[in-house]
Amino acid sequence: MEEFLLPCLNKEIFGLDCYGCGGQRALLLLLKGEFGAAFKLFPPIYPILLLLAFVLFNLFYKFKNDFIIKMGLVIITAAILVGNYLFKMFQLIN
Repeated sequence: MEEFLLPCLNKEIFGLDCYGCGGQRALLLLLKGEFGAAFKLFPPIYPILLLLAFVLFNLFYKFKNDFIIKMGLVIITAAILVGNYLFKMFQLIN
């Protein structure tokens, strides 16, 4: 499966990771059942999957305040994405 992964153009062109670097490999690790390794590689994998699951669920079942829940999940996911990216970048500097 790993030979079918898309390369990160940001990393190839600029030599720096992008926000999503590691996401595909983390998803493969999840499919193999290696949950801890997936989190270590790409911590935002779980909030992204939770957001995706909620959005898919919400397509079929509408309820009050679903927009607030979606926006909360988006903000949490974005914060973890940015935090993970900054953590990786500061590790490269040091």
